[in-house]
Parts: sequence; structure tokens; C-alpha cells
Amino acid sequence: MSTEIRAPVEGRFQEILSDDALRFVGELHERFDARRRQLLASRAERVARWNAGELPDFLPETREVREGDWQVAPAPAALRDRRVEITGPTDRKMVINALNSGARGFMADFEDALSPTWSNVIGGQANLIDAIEGTISFEGDDGREYRLAEETATLLVRPRGWHLVDRHLTVGGEPVAGGFLDFGLFVFHNARRLLDRGAGPYLYLPKLESHLEARLWNEVLTHAEERLGLDRGSIRATVLIETVPAAFEMEEILFELREHSAGLNAGRWDYIFSMIKCFRDRAEFLLPDRASVTMTVPFMRAYTELLVRTCHRRGAHAMGGMAAFVPSRRRPEINERAIEGIRADKEREAGAGFDGTWVAHPDLVETATKEFDRVLVDRPSQVGRQREDVEVEARDLLDAASADGSVTEAGLRGDVNVGIQYISSWLRGNGAAAINNLMEDAATAEIARSQVWQWVRHGARMEEGERVTADLVRRIELEELEGIREEVGDEFFYNEGRPEASRALFDEVALSDRFIDFLTLRAYEQLED
Repeated sequence: MSTEIRAPVEGRFQEILSDDALRFVGELHERFDARRRQLLASRAERVARWNAGELPDFLPETREVREGDWQVAPAPAALRDRRVEITGPTDRKMVINALNSGARGFMADFEDALSPTWSNVIGGQANLIDAIEGTISFEGDDGREYRLAEETATLLVRPRGWHLVDRHLTVGGEPVAGGFLDFGLFVFHNARRLLDRGAGPYLYLPKLESHLEARLWNEVLTHAEERLGLDRGSIRATVLIETVPAAFEMEEILFELREHSAGLNAGRWDYIFSMIKCFRDRAEFLLPDRASVTMTVPFMRAYTELLVRTCHRRGAHAMGGMAAFVPSRRRPEINERAIEGIRADKEREAGAGFDGTWVAHPDLVETATKEFDRVLVDRPSQVGRQREDVEVEARDLLDAASADGSVTEAGLRGDVNVGIQYISSWLRGNGAAAINNLMEDAATAEIARSQVWQWVRHGARMEEGERVTADLVRRIELEELEGIREEVGDEFFYNEGRPEASRALFDEVALSDRFIDFLTLRAYEQLED
């Protein structure tokens, strides 16, 4: 099949998009894309059954896997101690600061924290090559120069999920899956570079919903190793358990990837979104304000503790959730309260048996590290702690009613505000936006708009007494837009902020009659690059 680039290829992009690299990506598409599309269709069928009355359960056909005696491959040296990892997009300054942050790992993100403009996607690949080579540098507008320190974090890369395609590259006239493009270019250019430096091509795999999707990824990884002449198991992948279906198949996901597995991660924000999305038409799954759905809520605690037990039983690392706070330089009192909350959250994770955790900002690395140091001391992980005390059944994972809290006007306004501001940022090419001292990405924006959709769909009554309706949401959209305009100023608001496009897109994904699976699919149609 013919491969066509439908975007400019200039400068470094010619190196990244070499004939051999494109041929490799094209092979991934030809071999695996039909299965990818079949698996996406299975997702829709499953959700339809659940909203018609069926409830998920652990799979009877994979009982032997859950009851079997097996382990994942031992962690390579560079991934044995993962107590704190930092995440962020692949822009040049972020890559340098994250690698220099003092965290054990840096997840360079081509998914939720990246707006997939052509320059972001291919430029990000160039930045990773330079980072691995140690030549990356950046000069800010203020003249400050950024370079890598002597010791840097271990690099991990998150390609896009199975549901996303990249319109800029086609094979046989069909757009290539974003995951094939991101993964293919990264391993083609960097697998040997990383192995020669004592590390390896390490990944995070997002949005999986079944062990069959994990099996497909495993076949992709195996093909890449064979095609590039790498030893079997050189590529390692941590899977984000951030969907309800995946929570019922954690054992099976590890089993499918066992020679390539680097563990599981508790993707808490997307998990809340998935709970709404999977049971969109069922009023018993109505959730309160997102601020009330903390990790101490029983259904969230059940899923995370099951993750720890599952991982440690199979010799795999269990990675905790994100601390998304962005410290304020002007209001230190905000920092003090937030840091105390983060400290308590990381203390809870370390106490529950997690082997590491995530932060979104370099200033949080020290706080998170201290809490894991207290538990780990001189050990690299807690994999030996089996958590046999954890017993989780299907009803525990599905107990949405255990989220004690209310729907409030403040919560509704917060969702509308964050949703519109994030969409505005994303359409301008920035997928990681600091909003109200939180690093918001596509996951939190999905929670915001899906909560609004769910509240309207089920006529949720707010604590103040009024029902959430489409008319109310549209009125609040206009009021929140006016507040945003006053905060950012007329020039930016009108010339760069794309206020009307952002509001209209939020309105569509939050108020449509039919639930739209991913806001980024709609937003991608309006992305100008």
C-alpha cells in the first residue's frame, strides 16, 4: 500500500519521516489495523449491553489465567525503582525540565497531555532523539538556557490510544492510528540508542479496555522486536488501568503482555470518566462533583487495591495516580494547603503497597519521594508485599453509589469553566493547560464534560435545589466565558482564545442527545495544524 504524508516535511522532519521509518509504520498499519478497528467495535457493543441492563463481571473464559501460576518477566535494571515519575508533553523545555526533575522516570506523553498538531507530534519525536543523545537544549524568551543534567530520569513514552488516528499520514488512503505512528517512530529511531545506553524502549499504553487489546499490543511489540533485530522482551510496557472494563481484566492484561510487561498504573481521572461513559444511561451510576470522587471513595479504593494485589501477585510494579497541582508563585498559602493534600495522598498510596506514583510538576517530586522513601527505605519496590488481605468482587468495583457527595452549582460551573478553557488550549496546540492551579489534560476535560452530560441526561438536582438542564448549562457557559474574558483580557480572548469555537464544542460534547465517546475526536476535526 502507498504511504502519503499530508503535511509539510521540512528540516528535522525529513530525518524523522525517512523512507525506512515510514515503511515500518506502514507495516504496522497493514498488519494490525483491521484488528484495531474490530476491537473498537467490540467496545461499543459492550457498552450497549451494559446500558441495556447487563453488568460486567470477571470473565469466566479466562478463569485459568487468574488462577494460574505465572509471573511477568523481571523488571530491567532501569525500571526496578520507580518511586516517583513525572509526566508531561514532548515540547523541548518540558522534556529537559522533566528529565532534570529528580524523578526516577519521565513519561513523555503523545496522548492526553499533547494536542496532536503535526508540529507537536513529529517535533516531539525529534525532541526525544535529542534527549536520548544528550544534545537537547532550549533558550527561553528571557534568554535563559536549559540543558540536561548529568543524571536524568528514565524515559518512558505514551503513544496515543487505539481510538485515535492521525490524518497527516495515510496508508492506502486510510489514516494511520496515532498509536502506530507514535510507537513506530519512537522505537524505529530510538530502540537501539536506548539499549546501547543501558535502558530500553519503555512505554505506557493508554485506554485499553480488554486483554484482547493488550494481546494486539503484544503482537505489535513482538513484531517490532523481530523487525528491528531486538532481543525478545527488550520493549517494556506499563498499562494504564483507566477504564472500567480493564479493571475486570487486570490479570489477563498482564498475562498477555507478560514478557513485555512493566506493570500497571492506576489512571484515576480517566477511570472516573470511564465509569460515567460505560453506564451513561443508568441513573444508579450518577456521580457527584468530581472533587468528591476521591481515592478514598470505596469503588475507587477497591479498584486501586485490586491493582496492587494483582501486580504483586504476578511480580509486576503497581504505579499510583497523578498529583496534578501546579504551584503558585504568587499565592504561597495555596501551595501549603495543596502540598499537604498531596503528601497525604502519596502517604496513602505508599501505605497501600504501590511501588511508585505520578506528579505533573517538578516542584512536587520531593514531596512524593519523601512519602515513598519512608516506606521503601532502601528497597526498590514493594512487589514482595502481596496484599492477600484484599478481596474485591464485581459489586465493589461497580459501587458508584459509594461516592458520597452532591451535585452543586460550584461543581457545575467548575466543569463548564475547565471544559471550555481546556478545549481552547487544545485547539491552540497546548494539551497540558494549567487552569486554577491544576494541570488539566484531556482526561480531566473528559470528566468535566461527561459529568455535565450525565447530570443533564438524568435531571440531577443540585444541592441548591435547581435541576441541571441544557438551558441552565448554556446560561452558565456564557457567564463563565465572560469571567474567562475578564481574567485573560480582550486581546487574547478574542484573537487567540477561540471562545466561540471552544464554547460550541463544549456544548456539543456535553449536551448532545447521544453521548460522544471522546471529545478529542470532535476537537481534532477543528485542529488547524
